[in-house]
Amino acid sequence: MKTKLLLIGGGGHCRSLIDLIEADGSFDIGGILDTREQIGKKVLDYEIIGSNEDLERLFGTFTHALIAFGQIKSPDARIAMYERLNAIGYQTPTIISPRAYVSKYSKIGNGTVILHDALINANTAVGDNCIINTKALIEHDCTIGNHCHISTGAVINGGSIVKEGTFFGSNAVCKEAIIIEERSFIKAGSVAK
Repeated sequence: MKTKLLLIGGGGHCRSLIDLIEADGSFDIGGILDTREQIGKKVLDYEIIGSNEDLERLFGTFTHALIAFGQIKSPDARIAMYERLNAIGYQTPTIISPRAYVSKYSKIGNGTVILHDALINANTAVGDNCIINTKALIEHDCTIGNHCHISTGAVINGGSIVKEGTFFGSNAVCKEAIIIEERSFIKAGSVAK
């Protein structure tokens, strides 16, 4: 019997994660937490069973939880939720799409999700609680800090360091071997050099 996974957040990112979790097949989705007003509604085929206020009460029924809301302007909400889940005792699994390529010579942190057609090359480290979104490319010898969102179609070239809490926009590209400072906001389609 598969472990039941609790998803935190019921918006668009949650829908992408449902597809990812079903494709991965390691967990069964046991329910979703969202706002009180959404309780009883469904996201795709899964019911919203409570709100964030229910996290402590549900621990034990669920031992594994995953943050299912995204990060654009600020990483603060995802960081706070990640710390809260860990303080309660939830395990935050890493979920990797079967359609992604992740080098066996890379390291991926807890609570990180790697979506469809993403590519993570050799000797790369991705931190905890990251989103590596659809078709993102992270080349060899890169370091992605904790709590980063590497958006759809983004390209992180070899030897680059993306520090904690950074949002790297869709189709943005960085030059090789650069350092992107903590909590940077790299706009969609831009070139970081």
